[in-house]
Amino acid sequence: MRRLAVFLVPAALFLAAWGRDAVGLWIDRTVLPPLVVATSTEVRGRDGTLLRAFTVDDGRWRMAPGAVDPLYLQMLVAYEDRRFWTHGGVDGLALLRALGQAVLNGRVVSGGSTLTMQVARLLEDSGTGRITGKLRQIRVALALERRLDKGQILDLYLRLAPFGGNLEGVRAASLAYLGKEPRRLTPAEAALLVAIPQAPERRRPDRFPDAARAARGRVLERMIGAGVIGGEPAAAALTEAVPDRRRDFPALAPHLAGRLVAADPVAGIHDTTIDPALQASMQALAARAVEGHGDMLSAAILVADHRTGEVLASVGAARWTDEPRSGYVDMTLAPRSPGSTLKPFVYGLAFDEGLAAPATLIEDRPVAFGTYAPQNFDRSFHGTVTVREALELSLNVPVVQLTSALGPARLMTALSRAGVHPVLPDGDAPGLAVALGGLGVTLFDLVQAYAALARLGEPVALHVVPDQAQPGARQRLFSPEAAWMVADILAGMPPPPDAPPGRLAYKTGTSYGHRDAWAIGFDGAHVVGVWMGRADGSPVPGAFGADLAAPVLFEAFARLRPVPAPLPPPPPATLILPTAQLPLPLQRFRPRDAAFAAAAPDAPVVAFPPDGAEVETGGGPLTAKVRNGAPPFTWLANGAPVAVADRGREVALTLPVRGAVRLSVVDALGRSASVAVTVD
Repeated sequence: MRRLAVFLVPAALFLAAWGRDAVGLWIDRTVLPPLVVATSTEVRGRDGTLLRAFTVDDGRWRMAPGAVDPLYLQMLVAYEDRRFWTHGGVDGLALLRALGQAVLNGRVVSGGSTLTMQVARLLEDSGTGRITGKLRQIRVALALERRLDKGQILDLYLRLAPFGGNLEGVRAASLAYLGKEPRRLTPAEAALLVAIPQAPERRRPDRFPDAARAARGRVLERMIGAGVIGGEPAAAALTEAVPDRRRDFPALAPHLAGRLVAADPVAGIHDTTIDPALQASMQALAARAVEGHGDMLSAAILVADHRTGEVLASVGAARWTDEPRSGYVDMTLAPRSPGSTLKPFVYGLAFDEGLAAPATLIEDRPVAFGTYAPQNFDRSFHGTVTVREALELSLNVPVVQLTSALGPARLMTALSRAGVHPVLPDGDAPGLAVALGGLGVTLFDLVQAYAALARLGEPVALHVVPDQAQPGARQRLFSPEAAWMVADILAGMPPPPDAPPGRLAYKTGTSYGHRDAWAIGFDGAHVVGVWMGRADGSPVPGAFGADLAAPVLFEAFARLRPVPAPLPPPPPATLILPTAQLPLPLQRFRPRDAAFAAAAPDAPVVAFPPDGAEVETGGGPLTAKVRNGAPPFTWLANGAPVAVADRGREVALTLPVRGAVRLSVVDALGRSASVAVTVD
C-alpha cells in the first residue's frame, strides 16, 4: 500500500484541485529548472554528417536530436502517452486508470506518468518513489505546458531520455546501439528505442539483449494492436535481431575536430569542408599503409581541392588511438624536413628569372660553395644533364647551383607567398641547404604550396571551415609559364609499379637519415600530400619517399577520383624548345653570383621600366632599356624570350601577355637582371 500511495495521493490532490483558481496561481509560481540542456559538441562534414562528437562536462553522451524518424515519434506517443498532444501536462484519465489497476491488482500495474511528467523528472532528476517527488513532477509538468509548446517538450524528452550507461537522448542511443542516425529506423529499431528508457540499465541491449528483446516485443505487440504497424513490417520486426554490442561514436578527422573545438569551445556545432566518405577512405588507407612496417611508423594524408582551397580530408596519424605510433600527434601540422619536395619551386623561380629552361644543360659534378659541398642521395654524379632530367632524377648539385644563382632568400620569399611558414634550425638565416630540405615544413603548408603550383603559380589559402574569410590577394610565386613547365616535368615522373603514367604531377622526398618520406601531387582539380615516418623523428631504415609514400599517393588519387582531372594546357607564351633552339644564354647554365646579390659594376641593369612600375603601352610594344652588360642581349617576359641576340640597348618588345610581367635581360656573358612590372 505504501507504493500505492505514490499514485493515490497525487491523483487525489490533482482531482481535488482541478478547476480551482488556486491551481493556476500554484502553477504560475512554479520555479522551473533550467530548460537549456547542454548537449555534445559536434564537428560535422560538408554534408552535415557527424565527424566527431564530444561528451558533455559530466561525461555523458547527450546529443541534439536532429532529424528523428516519424515512426519512432508515433510509437513513442502511442506507447508512453497517447493523449500527449491534448492534455495539459497531467493526464487525469491515465491517473484514474493507474489508480483503478492498482486497487484491483494490489500492485502498481501502470504509472500514468505523461511524457511531460517524465521530462519534469529528467530535468530535476527527481525520484518517483515519494509523494513529494510525484507532486513536484505534476507541478513542473503543468508549468512546462504553460511555458513551452508540445514540440519543445518532446524535444527535451528526445535529449534527456536515459538509455543506459552514459547515453542520454534518442540520437546518442541510436548511434551507440544501432550505428546510425535516427532519421530512418526500422519498426524494430524504433520499438527498441521506445522500450529502453522505461528500465534503461536492465534493458541495455549490449548487456541484457534478452531483456531488451522482450521489452521491444511488448512495444511491437501494442503497436500492432493499435494499428501503428501491421502486415509484413510487423512480422519482420518481431524477428529482427537485437543489437548486442555498443558501437563507438564516429571518429572522422579526430585531430582536426579536436583542434576546432579547442579553438572555439563555446560553439556547439562546427561545420567543416571535410568529405566524410573520402575522410573515412583516407583514414583506412593510412592505417593500411603502415601495416608490416613495425609498430612505430605513422602516416598523414591531406587532400584539398586547389580550385577552391577546401580541405576535403585530413588524416593526422595512421591510427589516432595507437599509443606506440603516437597517434595522438597531428602530423599534418608537425614541422618536418621536406627532403627534395621543395626542388620544383627552385626550378620554377629559375625559369621565371631566365636562368634556365627545361632543355637547358646543367652540370651534375662535384662542386663546393665555400665549405658546403652538396652530393646526390646515391653519392654519384651524372655529368651534363638537362634541367628536366635534373628535376626528374631529383639531383642535388644542379638545384643547389640554381639556388646559389637565385639566392636562398628568393626561395624563402616564394614559399612565404604560398602561405608556408618554414622553421629554420636555431633561427639561422637560410642557406643553400634549404633547397634540399634543410628546414622544417608542415604537410599542410607543403600541400598549400603545391596547390599554388597546380594553379599555375597563383596561391590559394587552404581552409577547413566553409566560407572562411580569405586574406587579400597574394602575389604570384612565379609566372603561369614557369609553373606549367615545372608541372609538365613532374607529370613525366615515372609512377610507382602498376600505377598509370602521366596522370599526376608529383614529387617525392626523403629527409636526411630516412626520417621522413614524402609524396605530393596534383591533377587539374585536387592536390594530395602524404607523409610517412615516426612521430618522434627517429630514423626509419630504408624508407624512401618513392618506395613508401608514392604508392599511397597514387592510391589516394584512385580513391578520390578514378579518372583524374586533366592538367591544364601550356600558356601561349610557354618556351617549349629543344636545347639547340634555345636562345644562346639558355642553352647551358653557367654558375654565377646570385641574381639578387650585389652585382658587378659592369653587370647588366634594366634601366627602363623600373622595378614595380605600371606601364601604359596603348596596346603597342613595350620600350625596354638596358644599362651596362655585354651585348648581344636576350630579353625574356615571364621566362619566354621576346628578343634574341639584340645588340641595342633600347628595344621595343612585343609581349605575349599583359598584366604582371617579370622582365629579364641576359647579356653575352650570361649575367642577368630583371624587374617586375605591370603592363596595361
